Amino acid sequence: MSGKQDLTPPANIDSEDAWVSVIQKMDEAYADLVHSQVEVEEKNTELEEARSFLHSIQSAMSDVLIVCDQNGVVQGVNRALEQLTGRSEEELMGARFTDLIATKYHSKISSFMGQLRIQPVRDCEVELIGRDGLVPLSMNCSPRHNHRGRLIGMVMVGRPLGELQKAYKELNAAHAELKLAQERLVQSEKMASLGRLVAGVAHELNNPISFVYGNMHALQRYTDRLCAYFDAINEGNSREQLKAMREKLRLDKAIRDLNSLVEGTMEGADRVKEIVNDLRQFSSTQESEKAVFDLSHVIKTAMHWIIKESKAPIDVVETIPTDLTAFGHSGQIHQVVVNLIQNAVDAMDASDPKRLLLSAQIEDRKVIFEVRDSGPGIPDDFLSRLFDPFFTTKPVGQGTGLGLSISYGIVSEHGGELVIQNHPDGGALASLTLLTEERCEESNRA
Repeated sequence: MSGKQDLTPPANIDSEDAWVSVIQKMDEAYADLVHSQVEVEEKNTELEEARSFLHSIQSAMSDVLIVCDQNGVVQGVNRALEQLTGRSEEELMGARFTDLIATKYHSKISSFMGQLRIQPVRDCEVELIGRDGLVPLSMNCSPRHNHRGRLIGMVMVGRPLGELQKAYKELNAAHAELKLAQERLVQSEKMASLGRLVAGVAHELNNPISFVYGNMHALQRYTDRLCAYFDAINEGNSREQLKAMREKLRLDKAIRDLNSLVEGTMEGADRVKEIVNDLRQFSSTQESEKAVFDLSHVIKTAMHWIIKESKAPIDVVETIPTDLTAFGHSGQIHQVVVNLIQNAVDAMDASDPKRLLLSAQIEDRKVIFEVRDSGPGIPDDFLSRLFDPFFTTKPVGQGTGLGLSISYGIVSEHGGELVIQNHPDGGALASLTLLTEERCEESNRA
């Protein structure tokens, strides 16, 4: 609106002109008044819209909103706070913020204002006095300034932790179930692999057991002869009779054979023990600490088991150092090696000749084990999917599609690498890289 208008007519003009001038001034004043009124109404409309907008946002918030002055007196709340406390906005306005919070958190709340001068408060857990009891909140507190930048209060937003805690519990339960299912899948695949090896292992056990069995029969015969000879001594037979009996029972030869029979029996029993330990290690579900283990023994054991089971002869060319060691869980790596060799043998089912090449070496303190077959190779479209769970190129009923996926997870957990690709000269090439103890310790320090 313009300032006060001067309506006094000039002295040097006549009365009619003076009134015309006065009317013009009045029109101008009225026009300014109308313009100002329109501006005020527009500002009021904008203010009302802004207020409605803010109110709708506050009402839609599921989080608690509390606005306080410097003394902690509540100056604004939202509907979420009314619902939690069971108190209306009128009842909450003017109350002290500390009256809404459990007593044990008052000292923490009283430090908010001082802390806000330095930085906002984030994720501070407090308990709100709700209508049905204490409600845990995760509180964030920010400073509130006036138009001059002076701190005049604080704005607090609290998220009830009940739903979050429930969600966390459900998430933890789902994670535990998923982990259990994963462990069962791993064990299931391990038992499936073990089942495929039973025939080969049975053949492997048959040799030392047969050797022990034959030696024990010989020892039993020698025992019967020795018992008969000792009975003759107890009966008081003459020296000549005992000598004749000794020659007849061939006791001198039996005595000479005893040591070799016992040693052979012990050797066979030790071999059975080794095979049983390998089986136990392979099928064990118990977690063990990582340690240095004989990778050469693991590779050769897996190879013997699978080759003995094969129905068709396979030409095996292996260049495995005798003192090759790696660092990790021997049982888990045994499962990986068995899976790689078994897959190579399966890939050569329709191939002729069947040739399996196994090699291992140490490069840059890493152990690299490679398995190459003389099969048809892997279609290019399948190479990127080999480690996907449940993906298999085998006919239905002959593969679960979990072997390579589980093997890849085991190798990754060991800090190693598993790569499968087609060899330029034909067939597939699987490369397993594991860390030595020195390289593993170096990685841990880094």
